[in-house]
Amino acid sequence: MTASGILQLLLFFGLIVLLTKPMGTYMARVFQGERTPLSPVLRPVERVIYRLLGVREDEEMRWTTYAFALLMFSVVGGVLSYALLRLQGYLPFNPQHFSGKEMPPDLAFNTSMSFTTNTNWQSYVPEAVVSYFSNMVALASHNWMSAAAGIAVAIAVVRGFARNSAQGLGSFWVDVTRGALYVLLPLCLAGALLLVWQGVPQNFAPYTQATTLEGASQSIAQGPVASQEFIKVLGTNGGGFFNANSAHPYENPTPLSNLLEMLAIFLIPAGLTYTFGRMVGNPRQGWAIFAAMTFMFIGGLGLCYWAEARGNPNVTGLGVTVEATADQPGGNMEGKEARFGIANSALWATVTTAASCGAVNSMHDSFTPVGGMVPLVNLMCDEVIFGGVGAGLYGILMYAVVAVFLAGLMVGRTPEYVGKKIEKYEVRMAILAILILFAGNVLWTGLGTNLDLPPGNTSQSFSAEQKAEESKLPATAAWNHVNNSSPSLYSGGTYNNVNNGGPHGFTEILYAYCSATANNGSAFAGMTANTPFYNISLGLEMLIGRFLMIVPLLAMAGSLVRKKLIPVSAGTLATDSGIFAFLLAAVVLIVGALEYFPALALGPIVEQFHMTAGQLF
Repeated sequence: MTASGILQLLLFFGLIVLLTKPMGTYMARVFQGERTPLSPVLRPVERVIYRLLGVREDEEMRWTTYAFALLMFSVVGGVLSYALLRLQGYLPFNPQHFSGKEMPPDLAFNTSMSFTTNTNWQSYVPEAVVSYFSNMVALASHNWMSAAAGIAVAIAVVRGFARNSAQGLGSFWVDVTRGALYVLLPLCLAGALLLVWQGVPQNFAPYTQATTLEGASQSIAQGPVASQEFIKVLGTNGGGFFNANSAHPYENPTPLSNLLEMLAIFLIPAGLTYTFGRMVGNPRQGWAIFAAMTFMFIGGLGLCYWAEARGNPNVTGLGVTVEATADQPGGNMEGKEARFGIANSALWATVTTAASCGAVNSMHDSFTPVGGMVPLVNLMCDEVIFGGVGAGLYGILMYAVVAVFLAGLMVGRTPEYVGKKIEKYEVRMAILAILILFAGNVLWTGLGTNLDLPPGNTSQSFSAEQKAEESKLPATAAWNHVNNSSPSLYSGGTYNNVNNGGPHGFTEILYAYCSATANNGSAFAGMTANTPFYNISLGLEMLIGRFLMIVPLLAMAGSLVRKKLIPVSAGTLATDSGIFAFLLAAVVLIVGALEYFPALALGPIVEQFHMTAGQLF
């Protein structure tokens, strides 16, 4: 770890702290129907949209109607995306002449569900299979729709806490329109122009055929990149125009573009915490949530940066210096871009998984075991460490309900949160959402590690001589993320391999399903996921992670909105304090540890032991 690296981390988070209040204030005004600086321009457009859609601006929806509108909105968008991907050969803006052959049914299902649920998992190479039209209409349009829908759900849940003896949670159609029009559109317009300034392409030209210095022919992909890039990070979507995502120089060419994109990832999730405080009438409540998120984020970031800066001790044993010097960055630079270095790679990995974005500027599969465990744990925390746009706020409120319930049990008082009594129904809905997410992760991971489905999960038989030869490998041998030859897991004479074997291969599968459940979309990248089994199972898990979390939380909000606001009394737990922020963070981490520690022990923890010759650190 270097002073320069630490200063870069502090600069990023300092900017986030400065932007949180103005962004949160602006969104509170937007969703409360108040006038904003953009109202003179956007208000007439908003009215036209309502007239075209037949929407009444003052309409109030019960939670069931709100949830139904969200589901139908998502179903129609998902079906449309699937059809466009399968029919892309007949549609315009396709200079590379891609067709439905590049998007078979299982892959098209996975991709359409991925973008519908704001996951943007990509089991394909975008520049090799997806036309410009498919990128813009079938995929990038979801970056707007799914992000706006997530913000709308968060605002509906906030109204459940903020309103006094009401019936409705607002109008889904109004909330989605305002989120897209007032929040996403102006920021994306400015952000895309900044990226173009930094060198990100924005055109409809065919791929350029170039001749290299060696005389070989090379196809250089380009296209409408900047417009998709900024909504990808601002909407915490993550699906890149290129397979290398934000490690690609056309998506993220400079350190400044890298900083802008990371700021965009956290901007709305951080701002929504202050929006919550404003809407419930106590900004300190929002800052308490922000503090809980910060505690978890800083802890993970510090651990990830330390692990990557420390590097692989086995490399030191080969006589290679891993200390940072004037000539080299030191640490573990495998899978990282030299223009970003270790600090910004660790920062991006922590930001993108804390915020359920999924965009990457380095390959998580090449991180050290502990460094790679941090993004994995972020996913296991149900995207509440700032989280996705909207998803982070309603996810942390789910845990806040559990936290005040546990605190009430400890002190023997009826739990209350921001003036609402937390009773049996609300706790049941919060616990139901948590358990659904956990069950999906572990069940699919179990199937993925045991089913013999090539090429995503293949089996090779090894002779007794081969096993004996492998057993002679020293414990200090570089682990599979370095040399791709980890010690095997044997079962009945079979070596179970998912491109990588051993604990690392298990981690790759676990990470894939945690990423799908958290609607994150990043991958360890060492696993071949483009098979019918993985395409279908991951697509289904994305739907579970999105909607089987949202529906119980909307039900919880529907119950809360009907309750009276209770005045603060001497027996009320102060939920706008640092103590509650610590309690909230502890509940998130303890629940995650209790649920997932056995899986972590089988994956990155045991891998760290192997890498360090039996020492955890």
